[in-house]
Amino acid sequence: MNSNIVLTLEAAKGNPRNSEGAFVTLNDGRILFAYSRYYGNDDWADHATADIACRISEDDGKTWSADDRILVRNEGSCNVMSVSLLRLRDGRIALWYLRKNNISDCRLWMRVSTDEAETWSEPELCIPAPGYFVVNNDRVVQLSTGRLIAPAAYHRAKSDIDRNRWDALDSRGIAMYFLSDDNGRTWRESRAWLAFPGKYDSGFQEPGVIERQDGTLYGWFRTDAGCQYESVSGDGGETWTVPAPSIFRSPCSPMSMKRIPETGRLLAVWNDHSRFPEHRPTDWKSASWGRTPLSLAVSNDDGRTWTPARNIETDANRGFCYTAIHFTNDAVLLAYCCGGGQRAVLQDLCTRRIEANRL
Repeated sequence: MNSNIVLTLEAAKGNPRNSEGAFVTLNDGRILFAYSRYYGNDDWADHATADIACRISEDDGKTWSADDRILVRNEGSCNVMSVSLLRLRDGRIALWYLRKNNISDCRLWMRVSTDEAETWSEPELCIPAPGYFVVNNDRVVQLSTGRLIAPAAYHRAKSDIDRNRWDALDSRGIAMYFLSDDNGRTWRESRAWLAFPGKYDSGFQEPGVIERQDGTLYGWFRTDAGCQYESVSGDGGETWTVPAPSIFRSPCSPMSMKRIPETGRLLAVWNDHSRFPEHRPTDWKSASWGRTPLSLAVSNDDGRTWTPARNIETDANRGFCYTAIHFTNDAVLLAYCCGGGQRAVLQDLCTRRIEANRL
């Protein structure tokens, strides 16, 4: 693969973490990359202070602007993070992000731009119910019907005595889907939610979804059961089949998937553990958290079969996760966390450019 790192955003004093990004191509051909930029002291935790910042590329993702522009100032008691960007079918650019306040209030908000990301509308709430909901970066999609779907994992608070006690947040996720049929003006919860049937601590975390060519939806979930689990919807995300283990062997880390515009093939990026003979539980004390290697595979038949996985990153002392995928004129851009060694996995961020004809 002709593959190069084109942007590196390392943690620094006063900027302890850069992570979880998303891309959009502007009408003039420039590419905007938005990400979670942490600030303040040395705290890089998920609930530490952060804004949504961005960089710009004017040459198809080969080089990037040197300075940050803040898209969304911190509106939460903790932060704003986990950004998604999408060109809507009506031409507007939509931006989603989590506004995190405490273990009882973390929900998805949406803004739109009619002037190519120069200015943004006031934020609108996309999850009507109260609670702590995780919607990963680069996750919101618009279906061929025009429906918007935001896959979320609900985590219940175990205590209401101190809402800033982060150890009182249940790690087990319940997968849910929030839908809009009017370009994001109103949102509602789908008819089905999915809970893990076993005793694994993860439940169904960090769900994702992609539309197949026949109109069905393929969904996946991060688990600590040794693989991604999968489910299918035949009614636009309203109901889902009983989740089952997928072929994507992985630690407890997220997978990303998108369709390659030029060929129609599917591209999946995840931490491929298929080469390990036995399940390796996620090692949170290791430098990589077990989130290595980072691999990709493509499917020529809408996900029924996949090519053998090819490794993008293999450093055992670093972890790679929360991949954003974006296709340019002749390449694919992958932005992902790449920390490790002396820093935590989530602290550093990079963007890799791979020539599309090498996929």
